[in-house]
Amino acid sequence: MIPKMGDKSIKAYMSNETVFKGNLSFVGTVRIDGKFEGKVETADTLIIGEMGEIKADIEVGSLICMGKVEGTVRAKDKVHLMASSRVSGSILTPSLTIEQGAILDGNCNMSGTVEEAKNVIPLNKTENKEAKG
Repeated sequence: MIPKMGDKSIKAYMSNETVFKGNLSFVGTVRIDGKFEGKVETADTLIIGEMGEIKADIEVGSLICMGKVEGTVRAKDKVHLMASSRVSGSILTPSLTIEQGAILDGNCNMSGTVEEAKNVIPLNKTENKEAKG
């Protein structure tokens, strides 16, 4: 179940009129429908609402995304991209759900824990023009 506004499990809410730059760390569930730039750290859940626009390095327990994210997402437990979400960047998580209509423009790494994924070396495809000639 996805917590909604008014749900008592949400500890803090940033409305669509909110603009925030900086570092955000919290315990519990936080929902952002405004604009945020910076860094997010929690062992709990971050919800990015449909109006949310995030440019950040995000390290969470779980992420539920309905809005826009630009940056790196590291989730210890899971990431759920709803149909309205637009993610540009890298996702590192052991569990990823992408609904039809969601856009992920970037990389995804699901090779174990977030700590293990930090040690994975990305493979980049490079063309050897001389070999083709």
